[in-house]
Amino acid sequence: MRRAVALAARGLGSTSPNPVVGCVILDAAGQIAGEGWHRRAGGPHAEIEALRDAGDRARGGTAVVTLEPCNHTGRTGPCAQALIDAGTARVVYAVADPHAVASGGAATLAAAGIDVEGGLLAGEAEAGNIAWLTSVRRGRPFVLWKYAATLDGRIAAADGTSRWISSPESRADVHRLRAQADAVVVGSGTARTDDPQLGARARESGLLDSEITQPLRVVVDSNAAVVKPGARVLDGTAPTLIAVAEDADATPLEGLAPVVRLPRAPLGRQGLSIPALLDALHEREVRSVLLEGGPTLAGAFFAVGAVDRVVGYIAPALLGAGPAALADAGISTIARALRLDVTETARLGPDLRITAVPTAPSSEES
Repeated sequence: MRRAVALAARGLGSTSPNPVVGCVILDAAGQIAGEGWHRRAGGPHAEIEALRDAGDRARGGTAVVTLEPCNHTGRTGPCAQALIDAGTARVVYAVADPHAVASGGAATLAAAGIDVEGGLLAGEAEAGNIAWLTSVRRGRPFVLWKYAATLDGRIAAADGTSRWISSPESRADVHRLRAQADAVVVGSGTARTDDPQLGARARESGLLDSEITQPLRVVVDSNAAVVKPGARVLDGTAPTLIAVAEDADATPLEGLAPVVRLPRAPLGRQGLSIPALLDALHEREVRSVLLEGGPTLAGAFFAVGAVDRVVGYIAPALLGAGPAALADAGISTIARALRLDVTETARLGPDLRITAVPTAPSSEES
């Protein structure tokens, strides 16, 4: 199963709106006969790739797959039926399929007389497929907030300069995050100050051009006043979407990029409604979002509980002044501090990369 999880990871960034899935076929003697993973949406699923690799050796063997085999016909046929037709004797999967349309494969396999077992290394398989699983379970994209800051939490100096706080190694890692995301989101402040390009660049990421599916570049420009002709985010290397308020005059944006109109945030907060933004992206089959916006936009996401993972690149430098990484997130007292569970730390050049996930509030805090 760990091999299947590793195979599934090869599809990160190229399978959306489908999940990443890996499969290993063992022959009747328990030896590996075939392997496969879902490479791209619309292409063969992992089980089909592995069955093709295994050939006749799949008969009487075992399929080990990271996600319950699908049970419906979409752009491809149902994997459960393909496993039945191949004469597979046993199927072991890690995570049950939560999708209302595709689920039921385990029951179909069992009804055909196949021995079925679920839950093997479910935690590891779920971690590798968390973006898609979150989008299905919550009905919104998985959101990863990335930021780079000094050791004292500053994302820029007092004069506004910020290039470069993080190291080349950290910046290369960000390009890998972009390559895995369906959309990269920034706010008007970042668009105005940095004029970011927001694409995933192969040279920086260490990936091949053929391995990169460019993310949708999303600029939250509430008043349609920041994105101008010639902006790097309009350079054509990746699709772009501009989110504006329903009551904004979007005439200046005509002909520049597609525009989506959204309600403004509730009274007391700036910008657009974050839930409405995520709904609009989910309708466009965006399953994962890399939030690269500045402190104000990040605070708005946290205020509505819409951040699922944090990746911070901490540089061994001090500024003592300048904007902090996170602005108002609706937290007014230490008792309401958003606690994080650190899941990984790594050195990237001189920087420290910290990966963490928000923890559920304790009964005393709720």
